[in-house]
This record gives sequence, structure tokens and C-alpha cells, in this order.
Amino acid sequence: MLPLGSPAPDFDLEGVDGNRSSLKSFSKSSALAIIFTCNHCPYSKAYEDRLIEIQRDYASKGVRLVAINSNDDKAYPEDSYPEMVKRAGEKRFNFPYLRDADQKTVDAYGAVCTPHVFVFDADRVLRYRGRIDDSRDPSQVKSPDLKNALDDLLGGLPLRAPDTKPFGCSIKWYKTES
Repeated sequence: MLPLGSPAPDFDLEGVDGNRSSLKSFSKSSALAIIFTCNHCPYSKAYEDRLIEIQRDYASKGVRLVAINSNDDKAYPEDSYPEMVKRAGEKRFNFPYLRDADQKTVDAYGAVCTPHVFVFDADRVLRYRGRIDDSRDPSQVKSPDLKNALDDLLGGLPLRAPDTKPFGCSIKWYKTES
């Protein structure tokens, strides 16, 4: 997993809007939250509305969320690019949803599950990694970890919990021929 204090690995990925995005695409953002997610995982689905809300609430503060789906779409067809386009439209995602078809980006970041969050400051240094919050059920959340990290980062404060344990579905890696 990418160590805290590391620079953000660059990427060049196609979004559900048909455009390609890289780190440079978000250079004006004061904070960048990269979230590895997917369509089929019930944990990822449970967090979609919360991510939409976080992007809406933090956009005026210069925060940009970016969702990346790296899963094997052969074994998990629901995670295919056309299904991503459909899901983003149905849910009205207000953040880019990118396809990491060759899994190089997820490998560079070291994400272990969906969802898994990596927050970078304005200099694109990793300041937070982990979960969005502490419960799949929004009514049971006691620790809004991503919001706390963003608030601390934007406020120039030390992050109260820079590293939390993510939970969800494992990253679905393509099977390699031996």
C-alpha cells in the first residue's frame, strides 16, 4: 500500500464521460480524494450516495473526489465500462468515474478493497488512506473518517486519524496465465 507522505502516482484513465483524466486534470484542487470502488460490491454501492454528498459539500472548498474501478470485468461483467457508464448516469455521480482496465493504477496505489480512499494535499502528497467512515449503514456512522481527514487537511491541522482500516470487497484481479 502506498505509504503516507508519498507522492500521488500518476494515471491516464478513461472516464464514463469518454474523456481521459490524469493527476494533471485535477491540478487546481486543494485536495484530491482517489476512491477505488466498483459497481458490483455491496459496500461500494452503500457508499455511493455518501460520496455524492461529500463531493457536493466539499466542492466549494476545492476538494475533488475521483472514483476508479480497477476490477476484472471478465469475471465481474457488472464492473465493465458500459455498466460503469450506466451506473454513473443512474446515480448521477458528481465526480469522475474512471476505468483502470490494465490495473496499473490500483497496483501503484496498493488499494486492497472497494471502497478504499487515498487523500492527497495540494502538493499531491498522501495525507490520508483508509475508509470513508466506520459503517456500511449510514445510520450507524460514528466516525466520518474521510470528512474528518478533509476538514483537518483544509484547516491546516494534523490529521486526527491519517490511516484507517478500509473494509469492503477485495479488489478483483485478472487471472494471469501461468
